Amino acid sequence: MPPTRIVIVDDHPMVAEGIQSILESYDDILVVGVLTNGKDAVSQVETLAPDVMLLDLNMPGVSGLNATEMILEKRPETKIVILSMHDSPEYIATALRHGAVGYILKDVPTEEIHTAITKVMAGGEYLCTGARGSLEPNTADGRETLTSREQTILLELAQGKSNKDVAQTLDISVRTVETHRQNIKRKLGISSTAGLTRYALEHGVLQGTGQI
Repeated sequence: MPPTRIVIVDDHPMVAEGIQSILESYDDILVVGVLTNGKDAVSQVETLAPDVMLLDLNMPGVSGLNATEMILEKRPETKIVILSMHDSPEYIATALRHGAVGYILKDVPTEEIHTAITKVMAGGEYLCTGARGSLEPNTADGRETLTSREQTILLELAQGKSNKDVAQTLDISVRTVETHRQNIKRKLGISSTAGLTRYALEHGVLQGTGQI
Protein backbone atom coordinates (compact mmCIF):
# COMPACT_ATOMS: atom_id res chain seq x y z
CA MET A 1 0.00 0.00 0.00
CA PRO A 2 1.18 3.57 -0.62
CA PRO A 3 2.41 5.48 2.43
CA THR A 4 -0.02 7.66 4.38
CA ARG A 5 0.30 11.28 3.26
CA ILE A 6 0.71 13.63 6.25
CA VAL A 7 0.61 17.41 6.59
CA ILE A 8 1.78 18.98 9.85
CA VAL A 9 0.36 22.38 10.80
CA ASP A 10 1.90 24.13 13.82
CA ASP A 11 3.08 27.69 14.32
CA HIS A 12 5.95 26.53 16.52
CA PRO A 13 8.75 25.46 14.11
CA MET A 14 10.58 23.32 16.65
CA VAL A 15 7.43 21.34 17.41
CA ALA A 16 6.63 20.84 13.72
CA GLU A 17 10.19 19.84 12.86
CA GLY A 18 10.29 17.39 15.78
CA ILE A 19 7.08 15.69 14.68
CA GLN A 20 8.30 15.60 11.08
CA SER A 21 11.55 13.94 12.11
CA ILE A 22 9.66 11.32 14.11
CA LEU A 23 7.18 10.48 11.36
CA GLU A 24 9.77 10.32 8.60
CA SER A 25 11.38 7.40 10.42
CA TYR A 26 8.37 5.23 9.53
CA ASP A 27 8.24 3.55 6.13
CA ASP A 28 4.45 3.81 5.93
CA ILE A 29 4.42 7.61 6.42
CA LEU A 30 5.12 10.34 3.86
CA VAL A 31 5.21 13.93 5.16
CA VAL A 32 4.04 16.01 2.19
CA GLY A 33 3.90 19.40 3.89
CA VAL A 34 4.78 21.38 7.02
CA LEU A 35 2.73 24.56 7.45
CA THR A 36 2.65 27.26 10.11
CA ASN A 37 -0.92 28.54 10.07
CA GLY A 38 -4.54 27.60 9.49
CA LYS A 39 -4.97 29.80 6.42
CA ASP A 40 -2.26 27.93 4.52
CA ALA A 41 -3.70 24.62 5.68
CA VAL A 42 -7.05 25.51 4.13
CA SER A 43 -5.62 26.95 0.91
CA GLN A 44 -3.20 24.06 0.29
CA VAL A 45 -5.22 21.04 1.39
CA GLU A 46 -6.40 20.22 -2.13
CA THR A 47 -2.90 20.61 -3.61
CA LEU A 48 -1.12 18.60 -0.93
CA ALA A 49 -3.98 16.05 -0.70
CA PRO A 50 -3.08 14.70 2.75
CA ASP A 51 -4.69 11.56 4.13
CA VAL A 52 -4.17 12.94 7.64
CA MET A 53 -3.53 16.47 8.82
CA LEU A 54 -1.95 16.98 12.24
CA LEU A 55 -3.33 20.35 13.26
CA ASP A 56 -2.42 22.68 16.12
CA LEU A 57 -5.54 24.20 17.67
CA ASN A 58 -4.58 27.80 18.40
CA MET A 59 -2.67 29.55 15.63
CA PRO A 60 -2.53 33.12 14.34
CA GLY A 61 -5.18 34.10 11.82
CA VAL A 62 -7.46 31.15 11.17
CA SER A 63 -7.77 29.04 14.33
CA GLY A 64 -7.47 25.27 14.26
CA LEU A 65 -11.21 24.92 14.89
CA ASN A 66 -12.22 27.10 11.96
CA ALA A 67 -9.52 25.53 9.79
CA THR A 68 -10.91 22.07 10.57
CA GLU A 69 -14.35 23.00 9.28
CA MET A 70 -13.02 24.68 6.14
CA ILE A 71 -10.56 21.87 5.37
CA LEU A 72 -13.31 19.25 5.62
CA GLU A 73 -15.57 21.32 3.38
CA LYS A 74 -12.83 21.40 0.72
CA ARG A 75 -11.57 17.85 1.15
CA PRO A 76 -13.83 15.67 3.34
CA GLU A 77 -11.59 12.61 2.97
CA THR A 78 -8.75 14.29 4.89
CA LYS A 79 -8.73 13.13 8.50
CA ILE A 80 -7.98 15.81 11.11
CA VAL A 81 -6.00 14.93 14.23
CA ILE A 82 -5.59 17.76 16.72
CA LEU A 83 -2.28 18.27 18.53
CA SER A 84 -2.51 20.28 21.75
CA MET A 85 -0.82 20.95 25.05
CA HIS A 86 -4.14 21.14 26.92
CA ASP A 87 -6.48 18.36 28.02
CA SER A 88 -9.40 20.69 28.72
CA PRO A 89 -12.78 19.03 27.94
CA GLU A 90 -13.84 22.29 26.26
CA TYR A 91 -11.02 22.00 23.74
CA ILE A 92 -11.44 18.28 23.11
CA ALA A 93 -15.22 18.18 22.77
CA THR A 94 -15.27 21.24 20.51
CA ALA A 95 -12.56 19.83 18.24
CA LEU A 96 -14.42 16.54 17.83
CA ARG A 97 -17.70 18.31 17.12
CA HIS A 98 -16.00 20.34 14.41
CA GLY A 99 -15.00 17.15 12.63
CA ALA A 100 -11.63 16.10 14.08
CA VAL A 101 -11.24 12.33 14.44
CA GLY A 102 -8.30 12.43 16.81
CA TYR A 103 -6.90 14.46 19.71
CA ILE A 104 -3.35 14.00 20.97
CA LEU A 105 -1.54 15.87 23.72
CA LYS A 106 1.88 17.10 22.66
CA ASP A 107 3.61 15.35 25.55
CA VAL A 108 2.60 11.83 24.47
CA PRO A 109 5.32 9.29 23.62
CA THR A 110 6.43 9.81 20.04
CA GLU A 111 5.21 6.42 18.84
CA GLU A 112 1.67 7.31 19.92
CA ILE A 113 1.38 9.82 17.06
CA HIS A 114 2.01 6.99 14.63
CA THR A 115 -0.53 4.84 16.49
CA ALA A 116 -3.11 7.61 16.15
CA ILE A 117 -2.49 7.92 12.40
CA THR A 118 -2.87 4.16 11.94
CA LYS A 119 -6.12 4.14 13.94
CA VAL A 120 -7.82 6.99 12.08
CA MET A 121 -6.68 5.64 8.71
CA ALA A 122 -8.49 2.41 9.64
CA GLY A 123 -11.66 4.43 10.10
CA GLY A 124 -11.53 4.84 13.85
CA GLU A 125 -11.27 7.73 16.28
CA TYR A 126 -8.22 8.24 18.47
CA LEU A 127 -7.98 10.05 21.79
CA CYS A 128 -4.81 9.78 23.81
CA THR A 129 -5.18 8.64 27.42
CA GLY A 130 -5.12 12.18 28.82
CA ALA A 131 -7.80 13.34 26.40
CA ARG A 132 -10.06 10.36 27.13
CA GLY A 133 -9.80 11.03 30.85
CA SER A 134 -10.82 14.65 30.40
CA LEU A 135 -14.00 13.65 28.59
CA GLU A 136 -15.29 11.48 31.43
CA PRO A 137 -18.87 12.62 32.19
CA ASN A 138 -19.16 15.13 34.99
CA THR A 139 -22.64 16.43 35.62
CA ALA A 140 -22.24 17.18 39.31
CA ASP A 141 -22.55 20.92 38.80
CA GLY A 142 -25.76 20.52 36.80
CA ARG A 143 -24.64 23.00 34.18
CA GLU A 144 -26.34 23.02 30.80
CA THR A 145 -24.09 21.79 27.99
CA LEU A 146 -22.75 24.38 25.57
CA THR A 147 -23.52 23.83 21.90
CA SER A 148 -20.69 23.40 19.39
CA ARG A 149 -21.10 27.00 18.21
CA GLU A 150 -21.17 28.31 21.80
CA GLN A 151 -17.96 26.44 22.60
CA THR A 152 -16.34 27.90 19.48
CA ILE A 153 -17.34 31.42 20.50
CA LEU A 154 -16.14 30.83 24.07
CA LEU A 155 -12.71 29.86 22.70
CA GLU A 156 -12.64 33.00 20.56
CA LEU A 157 -13.74 35.28 23.41
CA ALA A 158 -11.20 33.66 25.73
CA GLN A 159 -8.46 34.95 23.43
CA GLY A 160 -9.56 38.51 24.18
CA LYS A 161 -11.44 39.08 20.94
CA SER A 162 -14.30 41.57 20.79
CA ASN A 163 -17.78 40.66 19.55
CA LYS A 164 -16.92 42.37 16.27
CA ASP A 165 -13.68 40.39 15.90
CA VAL A 166 -15.48 37.11 16.60
CA ALA A 167 -18.22 38.01 14.13
CA GLN A 168 -15.66 38.65 11.40
CA THR A 169 -13.75 35.43 12.17
CA LEU A 170 -16.87 33.24 12.10
CA ASP A 171 -18.65 35.22 9.37
CA ILE A 172 -21.74 35.90 11.50
CA SER A 173 -23.39 39.10 12.73
CA VAL A 174 -22.29 40.97 15.84
CA ARG A 175 -25.81 40.55 17.21
CA THR A 176 -25.54 36.78 16.81
CA VAL A 177 -22.25 36.77 18.73
CA GLU A 178 -23.81 38.81 21.52
CA THR A 179 -26.76 36.40 21.70
CA HIS A 180 -24.41 33.43 21.98
CA ARG A 181 -22.34 35.29 24.56
CA GLN A 182 -25.41 35.85 26.74
CA ASN A 183 -26.45 32.20 26.38
CA ILE A 184 -22.97 31.07 27.40
CA LYS A 185 -23.13 33.25 30.51
CA ARG A 186 -26.57 31.91 31.37
CA LYS A 187 -25.60 28.26 30.93
CA LEU A 188 -22.41 28.63 32.95
CA GLY A 189 -24.09 30.73 35.63
CA ILE A 190 -21.78 33.65 34.95
CA SER A 191 -23.03 37.24 34.98
CA SER A 192 -20.00 39.23 33.84
CA THR A 193 -17.41 39.23 31.08
CA ALA A 194 -14.70 39.06 33.75
CA GLY A 195 -16.34 35.92 35.10
CA LEU A 196 -16.39 34.43 31.62
CA THR A 197 -12.67 35.09 31.25
CA ARG A 198 -12.01 33.58 34.68
CA TYR A 199 -13.98 30.47 33.72
CA ALA A 200 -11.90 30.18 30.55
CA LEU A 201 -8.67 30.41 32.55
CA GLU A 202 -9.78 27.91 35.19
CA HIS A 203 -10.97 25.36 32.64
CA GLY A 204 -7.97 25.50 30.33
CA VAL A 205 -9.67 27.41 27.52
CA LEU A 206 -7.11 30.14 27.94
CA GLN A 207 -3.93 29.69 29.92
CA GLY A 208 -1.03 32.10 30.17
CA THR A 209 -0.54 33.52 26.68
CA GLY A 210 -3.48 31.59 25.32
CA GLN A 211 -1.22 29.55 23.07
CA ILE A 212 -1.67 25.84 22.60
